[in-house]
Amino acid sequence: MRVVILCPSVYSETACAMAVRLAQAGYIPAGALTLPTADRGTLLRKLGQWGVREVVRYARAKMISRGGKAQSRLRNPYLAPLLSRKGKAFRNLREVAAADGFPIVTCSDQNSRRSIAQLRAWSPDLVVFAGGSILRKPLLAVPRMGAINVHLALLPEIRGMNSPEWSLLKDIPSGVTIHYMDAGIDTGPILRRCEFADGLHCQSLEDLRNRLIAFGIEKAAEVVAALDQGSVSATPQPEIDSEIGKDNQFFVMHEWLQARAAEKLMQRSFAAAAGKSDG
Repeated sequence: MRVVILCPSVYSETACAMAVRLAQAGYIPAGALTLPTADRGTLLRKLGQWGVREVVRYARAKMISRGGKAQSRLRNPYLAPLLSRKGKAFRNLREVAAADGFPIVTCSDQNSRRSIAQLRAWSPDLVVFAGGSILRKPLLAVPRMGAINVHLALLPEIRGMNSPEWSLLKDIPSGVTIHYMDAGIDTGPILRRCEFADGLHCQSLEDLRNRLIAFGIEKAAEVVAALDQGSVSATPQPEIDSEIGKDNQFFVMHEWLQARAAEKLMQRSFAAAAGKSDG
């Protein structure tokens, strides 16, 4: 099965880990379509999520060659096992592509005519989305089997942004959903829902998100293999109405709500620890 990865940057740890894990599973990408490293939309999102100082630190770690172990410079430490192969620690997607022999093409917009033409040239059976633009119908129609995404929450209960945090606030178990992408926001048919039991042991929201990303990459590789073998099928998402009669799509969370979500995470962790000690 021919797989293509879409990603926000060659320096994306998530995209890099996804490529390594897929290759390990026997699915070396036919190509990777990436946005420019200095893409304005991606940069603004990261500035909002991380802050200026952390964005600068991350850029230096990924773009400037230094001594020491590459794994020590990872923002997400749970990706370290996924970014290693035979003693080599991959620092960016270019290094993975050089090792596995697949091309990387940079595009200003993953939905552009040039991007779609390149995707058609690769003739993928499946696209694995590891970040970037909101994908439109013309691109989604290219891969024979469609495009899949790893959503960091259980669908259809939690759609949209800040999904791990909204899961906590809405008392929905932490987890990931592998689903086909369509023209909506996290509305495509579900391939696999996976609850994340280790969420009870997380020490912070960042820790939870990092663990979910690594967990989701593993589950995505399993789903790709299952699709290739014909052992998994998609299920359309049921409609779920909230108290105000609207779909459960959430948006970027305010800081005070994030603080409340962090409190709920700690409450879950303390309760799990207390239950374990009582047992």
